[in-house]
Amino acid sequence: MALAPDLAPGSAASRPQVEAPGLNYFVFALFFIFGGITSLNDVIIPKLKELFTLSFFEASLVQFCFFIAYAVVGIPGAQLVKKIGYMRGAVAGLLTMLVGCLLFIPASQSAVFGVFLFAYFILATGVVLVQIVANPLISLLGPVSTTHSRLTFAQAFNSLGTTIFPYFGAILILGSLAAITADQLSGVELTAYRQAESQAIVNGYLGIAAALAVVAGVVWMFRNRLKGEKHEASSFADGLKLLARPRFGYGAACIFLYVGAEVAIGTFIVNYLMQGHVLGLPEQEAGKLISLYWGGALVGRFIGSGLLRVVSPGLLLATVAAGAITLIAISANSTGEVAGYSLLAVGLMNAIMFPTIFSLACEKLGSKAADGSGIINVAIAGGAIIPAIYGALADQVGLAQALALPALCYAVIAGFGFYARRPAPDPA
Repeated sequence: MALAPDLAPGSAASRPQVEAPGLNYFVFALFFIFGGITSLNDVIIPKLKELFTLSFFEASLVQFCFFIAYAVVGIPGAQLVKKIGYMRGAVAGLLTMLVGCLLFIPASQSAVFGVFLFAYFILATGVVLVQIVANPLISLLGPVSTTHSRLTFAQAFNSLGTTIFPYFGAILILGSLAAITADQLSGVELTAYRQAESQAIVNGYLGIAAALAVVAGVVWMFRNRLKGEKHEASSFADGLKLLARPRFGYGAACIFLYVGAEVAIGTFIVNYLMQGHVLGLPEQEAGKLISLYWGGALVGRFIGSGLLRVVSPGLLLATVAAGAITLIAISANSTGEVAGYSLLAVGLMNAIMFPTIFSLACEKLGSKAADGSGIINVAIAGGAIIPAIYGALADQVGLAQALALPALCYAVIAGFGFYARRPAPDPA
């Protein structure tokens, strides 16, 4: 999942001095972990769907509870980071993520879907806090002249996490050898089945919790190494005023739609590939292929970074959005490998969308850039809303026909790319 290039709550009044050689490697680990955690949802959703005999809409509530945290926690989280600082803010986020991981233990023991949803919200709360800190922090851990390369390198670790976690998550969590399914059981037997089958989910998150504890401990050791940290005051209201600017308002809407479309496809792609007229794969094998979806975004970032040097960012954005629509249309109207792999290839089209939409929307915001970044952070909540709508549509018309929704999202994005193909005008 792409991240906002700068989710800082405000710009530093003066550049802090950092006395923490080697800390940047642990920040890279943050990008890897929370990127992987986000994409791991795509593997776990089909498992929970079977365990609790959920409709597609009900299964989408996992993503809703995860991504709605951006809207609920984003602004308060930014204020918290201002108060306690980047380093302690990072530790707070890591420990919140750790608590979220541990909550999967009572979720499994209770065998109640609602407890799983609560665990996801707490986990996502920690992810949001870490994201608020991670980008500006990595920019401080080295000379100004190499900031861009360090941020790009860190984003690559995020994409690496989104590629690797689903593959191994599918091996660990999917592909149960159980000869029965939840819809064949009831009462005590059903509860016991859910507890046993969800233990694989618990084991996966316990491993992540252990890694988070190590990283949190290291960051805490460096909590006093960031000297002279100060933040300018800003408010959510300042960011809302920017929505009156057509270019920024349109761009913020496109962030909402892009994240929603990307997550909607990823959420149900396992179920899509399992369909008999598509690839007809077992659950575990279909889960492994999620890595191709997110891996396409990783590869596409390297290709896109080169193309953006010679092609108008707006026109390239319009082109890849049109490419995503084309691939969706091919998938929805075909069968077999063509249907399966054309949808997986949408990940390649997604690669440059988030950073390009962000940069085009925030162009020439000047001192208002941090306020604009806060609004973009909230707009990531599209990952909560669009998948839920997609799930509701899929329950009515099927997964293939419901792909019209993400296609519509990409159409709006293509329009923004064409609209923003020229440099932004100077502010009045």
